Amino acid sequence: DHDILRGAAGGEPVDRAPVWLMRQAGRYMKDFRAMSDKYPFRMRSETPEIAIELSLQPWHAFGVDGVIMFSDILTPLPALGIEFDVIKGSGPVITTPLRSMADVKAMTELGDPSVKLPFVAETLRALRRETEGKTSLLGFVGSPFTLVAYAVEGEANRHCIRTKKMMTAAPEVLHAALSNMAVAIGEYACFQIESGAQFIQFFESWAHHIGPSQFSVFAKPYANQAMAYVKARHPDVPIVYYANGGSSYLERQRDMACDMISLDWAVDMTTARATLGADRRVQGNIDPTVLFGSEAQISEAVSTCIGKAGGRRDSGFVLNLGHGVLQGTPEESVRAFVEAAKATPLL
Repeated sequence: DHDILRGAAGGEPVDRAPVWLMRQAGRYMKDFRAMSDKYPFRMRSETPEIAIELSLQPWHAFGVDGVIMFSDILTPLPALGIEFDVIKGSGPVITTPLRSMADVKAMTELGDPSVKLPFVAETLRALRRETEGKTSLLGFVGSPFTLVAYAVEGEANRHCIRTKKMMTAAPEVLHAALSNMAVAIGEYACFQIESGAQFIQFFESWAHHIGPSQFSVFAKPYANQAMAYVKARHPDVPIVYYANGGSSYLERQRDMACDMISLDWAVDMTTARATLGADRRVQGNIDPTVLFGSEAQISEAVSTCIGKAGGRRDSGFVLNLGHGVLQGTPEESVRAFVEAAKATPLL
């Protein structure tokens, strides 16, 4: 059972649906809050001893089928010359935003990530030692569009207005930044694998800001470039692509250069499988607010999702939420979610 997550993502038959949760290490956990109230975010994510403990908490507490490194999608940006800080109460702020071609040309190459991001390797190596033969170790990266958009905006923006203006007023600047980012993120994902990660998820966290045609021009090609680079170097490591809010153009994700598509909660699993095709492996996609319901409701949602995904040993399916665990989610509900998945046999 220890390798069930990597097996399902890689297309192997399994006896039950593997289960983990996006943002499984988060503020809904009492032990996590004790650390987050004590240490600022970047200290937590960039200090191996702290990041290791936070990564392991949900595995120890709930028995999820994978440990995902505690980090942030923005973590590699300073290595590229894009500085950021996390302001409590308002989130990350980019102190050197990308607004012009000169800004893009000032970006640095990732170079040797073991020099620029040594804490990532140290964290992953320690987690791999802890999880070896017991569960799968997950790494993750932000997808190029999401990271560039964040760098252009300078902070979270509900309309992504600077980036969308750049799409029409200066697309060459945006494409240049995306090209640089795709190279760097492909290298960064490989660095995670070479440090111990056995499974990589690409997060297109800002997919909800763009429409179908914008996705095809500004997001998809650069995600594919980065993922194809990783697959060329590490063909046996499963890659999952998650576009938050991207279910409105799911048909455009059929041919993504990944092993599995992670679905947001806004699409019915039956519809998603029909849209993507029976051969496309999928992950997801229960609404995180279901975890505020009763144990019976959680169990029913899990059973329904697994059934709609195919319900077979060879379905090519991993159970997850369609978004990250929300603050305030009862820990007992996460435990019920995991236990319900483990109790649901596949045909």
